[in-house]
Amino acid sequence: MFCKEVTESCTTSMDSDLATSSAELGSSTYRKADPGLGGNPGRPSNNDVHDLLECPVCMNLMYPPIYQCPSGHTLCSNCKVRVHNCCPACRHELGNIRCLALEKVAESLELPCRYRILGCHDIFPYYSKLKHEKNCKYRPYNCPYAGADCSVTGDIPFLVMHLKNDHKVDMHDGCSFSHRYVKSNPQEVGNATWMLTVFNCFGRQFCLHFEAFLLGLAPVYMAFLRFMGDEDEAKQFSYRLEVGRNGRKLTWQGIPRSIRDSHKKVRDSQDGLIIQRNLALSFSGGDKQELKLKISGRIWKE
Repeated sequence: MFCKEVTESCTTSMDSDLATSSAELGSSTYRKADPGLGGNPGRPSNNDVHDLLECPVCMNLMYPPIYQCPSGHTLCSNCKVRVHNCCPACRHELGNIRCLALEKVAESLELPCRYRILGCHDIFPYYSKLKHEKNCKYRPYNCPYAGADCSVTGDIPFLVMHLKNDHKVDMHDGCSFSHRYVKSNPQEVGNATWMLTVFNCFGRQFCLHFEAFLLGLAPVYMAFLRFMGDEDEAKQFSYRLEVGRNGRKLTWQGIPRSIRDSHKKVRDSQDGLIIQRNLALSFSGGDKQELKLKISGRIWKE
C-alpha cells in the first residue's frame, strides 16, 4: 500500500530537526566516531553501523523502537509520527514493523560523546551514550537571558559576548554591587523579567535577576543570582542580597544556582530574595505610587 503525497511533511520535519541540532552545536550537529574504532578487516566499522543507525529524516541516531517499512527503510519513532506513518524513501505505509536486527546490532556498538568537539573524549556503549549526553559537563549552555525566548547555546565566553552584544545586558566588574530598580506603575505585575545584570567576579560570571510576578494571587518582586557554569562550581560561591529603608531590612543569603537550571525553575523554587509588593512600596518611600528599590549585594568564595 502506498501513502498519499507527504513530501512536504517529510521535508519540513527534516529541516526543523536539523535546525535544532545546528543551534545546539553550531556548525556541527554530530561528530562521528574516528575511523578504526572497532574496525576489523572484512567487518563493518563503527562508522558503517553508525550510518545505518542515522534516521534519514531528522539525521539523529535512532534508539528503540526503530521502525522499518516493508522495503527495509528505517526511521526513528519520533519521525514515524511526523511523516504520518509513510516511508519517506519509497512512500510505502510503515505500519508497526520493528527492525529488531538493527536494534540488536546497536547493543554492540561504542561511540564517542556527541560533544567530543567541545572537549568530551569518553567512549560509551550505544544505549548509554544518550543518557550521558543529557548530563555531559561539556554540553552547551542555554542562554540565561529570561526577558525573551532565546534558543542560542554555547560555551560561557560565547554566551557572555552574546548577552552583551545581542541582549545589551549591563556588565560590571566586582563582587559587591548596589542596584536601583524603578518602575512608575508598580500595579503592573506580569511574568516578565525587568532586569538582568552580569557581574565579573573571581574571574567568573554571575547573572543577577530582578523581576515581578504573581506568587499565587500575591504580587511579589524577586531577586536572585545564577552562576554561569556547572552546579559543582556554583557551590564554591555564596552571595547575600539586601533591601531596606527607614530602619527596616530584608536579607537573603544562599548559593547561586547554575544556569543549567532554567530561570523559571529557579524562580518557581523561590530560591532568592522575595519582597511582597506592599513592603516593596514601603521601602520605596514617598507616596508609595512608584517603585524605587535599592538592592545591594555581595558575592564571596567559600
